Amino acid sequence: MKQRTFSSWLHTELPIIQAPMAGVQDSKLAIAVSEAGGLGSIPCGMLSKERIVEELESITLATDQPYNLNFFCHSMPNFDQERQAQWRNRLAPYFEELELDIATQPSMATRMPFSEDIADAIEAFKPPYISFHFGLPNKALVERVKSWGTCILSSATTVEEAIWLEKNGADAIIAQGVEAGGHRGMFLTDDLATQLSVEDLIKKIVDNVTVPVVAAGGISTADKVEQAFNIGAEAVQVGTAFLLCDEATTSVLHRDAIKSTQSQHTAITNVYSGRPARGIVNRAMRELGFVTQEAPQFPYASIDITQLRGQAEQQGSADFSPLWCGESTDGCKEVSAEQILRELARV
Repeated sequence: MKQRTFSSWLHTELPIIQAPMAGVQDSKLAIAVSEAGGLGSIPCGMLSKERIVEELESITLATDQPYNLNFFCHSMPNFDQERQAQWRNRLAPYFEELELDIATQPSMATRMPFSEDIADAIEAFKPPYISFHFGLPNKALVERVKSWGTCILSSATTVEEAIWLEKNGADAIIAQGVEAGGHRGMFLTDDLATQLSVEDLIKKIVDNVTVPVVAAGGISTADKVEQAFNIGAEAVQVGTAFLLCDEATTSVLHRDAIKSTQSQHTAITNVYSGRPARGIVNRAMRELGFVTQEAPQFPYASIDITQLRGQAEQQGSADFSPLWCGESTDGCKEVSAEQILRELARV
C-alpha cells in the first residue's frame, strides 16, 4: 500500500474538513473554520450560479486560507407527473390538516448537478478544493476542474465506490460511514444493506486505494478523531458538531430538536428528497415510512413536502422539516466554530 503524507495534499493547519451542510450554513461558517486552521466548506448544491459566486466573493475577501466547494453530481431523472401526483395524494391529508392548498405548479426542485455553466461561473476563482456527492461529473468536467489546480474529493459509501472514484479522477476519498448526517453519497448502489460504519469502511477502503482517505460519520469528539487516524484516515470531515455553533444558520426548531436530548433518535429516510439521508426522527418520517417507494425520485420528492414544511414551521412545528443530524451529537456546543475545531484537534 502506498505511503501517504497528509501535508502533501491538504494544505491546512489542522486535518479537519467542515462538512458542507446545505440549509444550516453559508460562507460565514466556512470562513470561520478556514481561518481557525481547518478546511471550511460551502454547500453549493442548492444555490444558483449567482449565489455561488456571491459566496465565493465573500470567502475570498475574508480569508486567504484554503476552502472547499461542494456540489451534487447526480443525473437528473425525467419529471414523472403520475408519480408526483400519487405522492401529492399521499400528502393531501397533511395539507388539509394544516389548512394549506397544494400548489398546482410549485417551484421545481432546486438540487441541480454540477455543470459546464457552473464551471464557467466559478473558473475565475480557481477554488483550491471541490468535493462531490453522488459520484463525479463527466470526464471532461473532471479534467476541466483539475486544470485549475483544484483538488477533487468525493464521497464513497462502499469499497466499490471508492475504487471507482479513484479510477475516475478523485484525488481523495471521503469515506462516509452510515453514522453520518444528511444525504448518503451512494451512487453505485441503492441498497442500504451495503452501508457500513465509518470504522469498517475506512479499514476496507485504505487497503484498496492509493489516494488519501477522509473519515466522515459520527466523528464529533477528539477521541473519535484520533480513532479515525489510528485506522488509516488522513483527515476527518465533521458536520454535526458544528450544527449549534455561533456561525451556523441552523433554525431554532432544528437547534431545539438537537438540544432536546443529546442522544436523540436518528434514522435514514428518503421522504424529504427521494434519496436516503439521516436526520432526527419526526412525524413525517414515522408516518410516511422512513424509506418508502412512494417518494418520487431525487430531487423531486422535495417539491410538495417543502410546502408542508414551510406552513408547519410558521406554526412552530418541525413535523415536516428535514432535521439532518448524525448519530453522535456529543460534540454539539453553542460556542464558536473555532472552539469546536480546536477541541476536536486538541490544540
